[in-house]
Amino acid sequence: MAEVILMPRLSDTMTEGVIAAWHKNVGDAVKKGDVLAEIETDKATMDLESYKDGVLLHIGAEKGKSLAVNDLLAIIGEQNENIETLIKESGKTVPKEKEAEHIIKNNDGKESKNNIVNNTEGAILMPRLSDTMTEGVIAAWHKNVGDTVKKGDVLAEIETDKATMDLESYKDGVLLHIGAKVGEKIPVNALLCIIDKEGTDINNIIAANKQNSKEQTQEEKEPSSTTTNSTEPEEEVQDDRIKISPLARKIASEKGIKLNNITGSGDGGRIVKKDIDSYTPNTSGQKTQETKKVSEVSIAQKESFEDVSISSMRKTIAKRLSESKFTAPHFYLTMSVHMDKIVESRTKLNEISDVKISFNDIVIKAVAIALKKHPAVNASWLGEVIRYNHHIHIGVAIAVEEGLLVPVVRFADTKSLSHIAWEVKEYAQKAKNKKLQPNDWQGNTFTISNLGMFGIDEFTAIINPPDACILAVGAVQQIPVVKDGNITIGNIMKLTLSCDHRVVDGATGAAFLQTVKKLLEEPLCMLV
Repeated sequence: MAEVILMPRLSDTMTEGVIAAWHKNVGDAVKKGDVLAEIETDKATMDLESYKDGVLLHIGAEKGKSLAVNDLLAIIGEQNENIETLIKESGKTVPKEKEAEHIIKNNDGKESKNNIVNNTEGAILMPRLSDTMTEGVIAAWHKNVGDTVKKGDVLAEIETDKATMDLESYKDGVLLHIGAKVGEKIPVNALLCIIDKEGTDINNIIAANKQNSKEQTQEEKEPSSTTTNSTEPEEEVQDDRIKISPLARKIASEKGIKLNNITGSGDGGRIVKKDIDSYTPNTSGQKTQETKKVSEVSIAQKESFEDVSISSMRKTIAKRLSESKFTAPHFYLTMSVHMDKIVESRTKLNEISDVKISFNDIVIKAVAIALKKHPAVNASWLGEVIRYNHHIHIGVAIAVEEGLLVPVVRFADTKSLSHIAWEVKEYAQKAKNKKLQPNDWQGNTFTISNLGMFGIDEFTAIINPPDACILAVGAVQQIPVVKDGNITIGNIMKLTLSCDHRVVDGATGAAFLQTVKKLLEEPLCMLV
């Protein structure tokens, strides 16, 4: 039966989405997981995947057009199926007070739930707060169950794969239920909380959303290689009289932990995930005097390790960079730059600048100017097309404790050195405080990674997709150089340009790097 897909709320502040691209045409066969369209929100452009098999029978708007949240986006069903009734019913405006309700109907008039969006009034689902987010961690709750909530109040802080962000309520009411405690993870579209009138029966809402997100949480709810008794509760596995949740069993198996060594903290002594995470092997016990002496002598030789769960940010870094490294054919170009004049100029600049200007700030400016002269390098690989960007947005890789973030200096070619220096320092502070927002890290057309501050002479960087190139910047070193036939001490910095050979050829990359070198060796050229 045909089903309606409504425009989902892909961010906490989204009210409408623009169709950036359709990946399927009317009449095309669609498989579950296929990308239907790219939706541009107020924060990012994201892929929208199909949650069912069928044929794309109808699209609600052409490329470039906008749709409000809950408007008809598409209909998927069987070939030649009559969808006139669905189109007519979906054309009705959704009342604002029903904004969170997304129950849709099949052609036979029966209700079915769209697992892309919320489906019961009062329920607030975990929003997709970045284009790569698959789950969020509750960093903090700002409201407790029973509290009155106003539209715009901050409900919680959600840690995504890229930042920690405030989640605001989009309706008035009372917080009746929260779906996870601080520190727990919730998949995108799973029940985050319920806000409604006091006295509302929340059991049906919880049950409906639990059923709706069943596919997303199936992996955690089903134990691997374990047969469960049909009379046992769904979330509990009982084997050899050991009561343990499927997720806990899976983690224990991966870590090689014997279950009979663990005391469960769940109901009835059931072992849960936190018991596995906090388990430390007990090496104490009765020892013979001889064993004790040997242990005391060799205690420094004991093997030990600590397994740390992979953070959302680290998962995303691993996924994106692996795709880049093994998909884009990288090649590398390295040049040595004489930085004597930059060293001298930087000293003078910092005497008059209100913000301290770093070597990296000067490199950003030089790269921005060079990109204007070499637009073929300021490009993006988009699969079916190569996009040659007319604007210059430079991503600046910043190391944080959890991994790497790449905030973007927009229109870098139009900004002064002082402005660039101030902006990069602001981004660095926000990154460390986990306060970067999606708009801060999206839209880069070129990326710079600088490890020179850590004393690294030179290195090669992995391209930050969809950019065609990334520039790796090494340290400024004082080394012997030959100048006018004499050996003298010079300040040398090495630059390595990583290029995607699908977009940039060797000669193109070399010409760009030569321009960057010229600008850094003759800084007055940046003023022309």
